[in-house]
Amino acid sequence: MSKEKLALSAIILTYFLIVFGGYVASSESGMGCGPDWPLCNGEVIPELQGDTLIEFGHRVIGAILFIMTILLFIKVKKENNRLANKVANYMLGLLTLQLIMGAIVVFYHLPSFIITLHLLIAMIFLGLLIWFWRYEVPYTYNKYSEGFVMKRHLNILIALLFFTMGIGAYIKHQHYGLACGWLDCGDTILPASIPELLQTAHRLLAIITVIYILYITYKVLSMKLTILRTRVILSLMVILAQLIIGVMTILSFVAISFAVLHLAAATLLFAIIVEARIAIEN
Repeated sequence: MSKEKLALSAIILTYFLIVFGGYVASSESGMGCGPDWPLCNGEVIPELQGDTLIEFGHRVIGAILFIMTILLFIKVKKENNRLANKVANYMLGLLTLQLIMGAIVVFYHLPSFIITLHLLIAMIFLGLLIWFWRYEVPYTYNKYSEGFVMKRHLNILIALLFFTMGIGAYIKHQHYGLACGWLDCGDTILPASIPELLQTAHRLLAIITVIYILYITYKVLSMKLTILRTRVILSLMVILAQLIIGVMTILSFVAISFAVLHLAAATLLFAIIVEARIAIEN
């Protein structure tokens, strides 16, 4: 299997692992293996039922991804490309950190801050895999060119999505999801509590993200940047769907199905924007 195909396989598995991790959290199955790691309820292969089956399945997928990452790391090292080697080192380092943080989550009974970091590191890891899948010898843009300007916009958008997802994850794991209604947030103009403040910040960032994607879509279409046209239109469709999913998540009182779908759409949007940023680099 080529490096690109292996990276693509790892991307798909990582996406599934992130979304499945959201299901583990939403179904409150995170302690399905008890306080044990890497064992599960004191066994290598536990009795597979209920929460144990869900949590153990998550760990098995993570183990498969670890093996795939090692294989990708070896392939990259064989190419002896200085930049690729550096990125591969970061990739392996992040995966190792994820394993450590996964153990911390179990040992300390699912602390919200650590779980949020766990997700954000997974997003960075996903971005690195996309880089290995799509990266070619970069084209150097003049700083006044349309491509250079769009690279800057995409960098800002990636950062915006990253922080929006981070706050959203913390809200979820702190069970602040119903601190506000789907439209209003309390009887006062300004948030009156920490949960309301975080929920309001998450929504403001989401609205800014929508407006920014609309702006980027307009710029791409007006500049006739063919390489980004399909990508920005797809990202616009996903973010608009994400707004609807977000509203339904609140109206359903954070039903598991909508909570997981919310994470799935957010992760997909992040992946599309990262891939677009790498595509314009080439």
